[in-house]
Amino acid sequence: MPHGSSRHTQTEPPTRRVMFYSHDTFGLGHLRRSRALASALTESDDHASAIILTGSPVAGRFTFPERVDHIRLPGVTKLSDGSYVSQTLGLDIDDTTSLRAGLIQTAIEQYEPDLLIVDKEPTGFRGELLPTLEWLKLRGRTKTVLGLRDVLDEPEVLAAEWERKGCMPAAENLYDEIWVYGMRDVYDPTSGLALSDRTRDRMYWTGYLRREVTDAADAPEQPYILVTPGGGGDGAAMVSLVLEAYETDPTLAPRAVLIYGPFLSGDVRDAFDARVAKLGGRVTALGFDSRIEALFAGAEGIVCMGGYNTFCEVLSFDKRAVIVPRTVPRLEQWIRASRAEELGLVRMLDETRDGMTPQSMIAAIRRLPSQSKPSDAGADGLLDGLDVVIKRARALMQDKT
Repeated sequence: MPHGSSRHTQTEPPTRRVMFYSHDTFGLGHLRRSRALASALTESDDHASAIILTGSPVAGRFTFPERVDHIRLPGVTKLSDGSYVSQTLGLDIDDTTSLRAGLIQTAIEQYEPDLLIVDKEPTGFRGELLPTLEWLKLRGRTKTVLGLRDVLDEPEVLAAEWERKGCMPAAENLYDEIWVYGMRDVYDPTSGLALSDRTRDRMYWTGYLRREVTDAADAPEQPYILVTPGGGGDGAAMVSLVLEAYETDPTLAPRAVLIYGPFLSGDVRDAFDARVAKLGGRVTALGFDSRIEALFAGAEGIVCMGGYNTFCEVLSFDKRAVIVPRTVPRLEQWIRASRAEELGLVRMLDETRDGMTPQSMIAAIRRLPSQSKPSDAGADGLLDGLDVVIKRARALMQDKT
């Protein structure tokens, strides 16, 4: 190749490369969001490719579309007190963070992305992204985007967290744009942050990220409700309550299809399986299905927790839903569910208002058929997120067209 030529020849169409940093230490939310975004960007552009950097321990269990791949970073586990320990034998958390930071830097140097999209954490896990972000800023060849879900936490709690992690200088100085994957008139996740006008001028509200059935799955022929706690790591209480509802009321219908999620396992799952077995087929259970979109599409209704991706699926497939939000370690799910209920999009089962009892769950399931669908409250107008992301990505990489 002649000296000074680019990484493609003059006769080839330009290649656009997108790197995602998916802040997953435990759970699926960040990885699933990054996967949806990567799929949309590559499907809309035959000359685009994407790599997702993720610490999710179950990344390898997902299928990725053509021209989308992932790099698994060494894993960490979050303890109940909020601290982290390494999943890598022989390394403490500082050594693991250093290893992850080096792998991130090397991957970006080798891949040379035109666009880096960072999910949720402006500085990455324990600041591991800062060296790379500062290097990219000096180099000036890669556009950077901070992507935020519609709700992060209570404003005061988030402000304190960002102060502790040094997120504000990073958000102000190291990103070309900030994308919020929601609607400002639904909720503003940055309301408690003292962002400058200059930074707020670089914010774009994309709308929610529409989901489609990408991989076919065998859905039951008989009517069913889908019960999903998302990744499942904090979903045991909700799953137990649904089982208790079916145990308490032998006439409760329709049947339920329960997806545990990959993180609900061990003795807890064994105990749930024993309870399911006694229900005579009225509830069936699966451990984990990466093609959950197809099960959403076929369901009569949904009982779920209030994570971002699950909420997008409820809206996208226009399903009547009862959301049972978690309230610890952060109020994100409760804020999202309560605001969605105010807008008439879903119903929420609130511990204080409704009580977490078999009777309240029975009543919620029985009300599902008469509930309004999200589309009745204008949900379709909330789901333009992928289109806006594609438009903004093209604008940022316009010199590559």
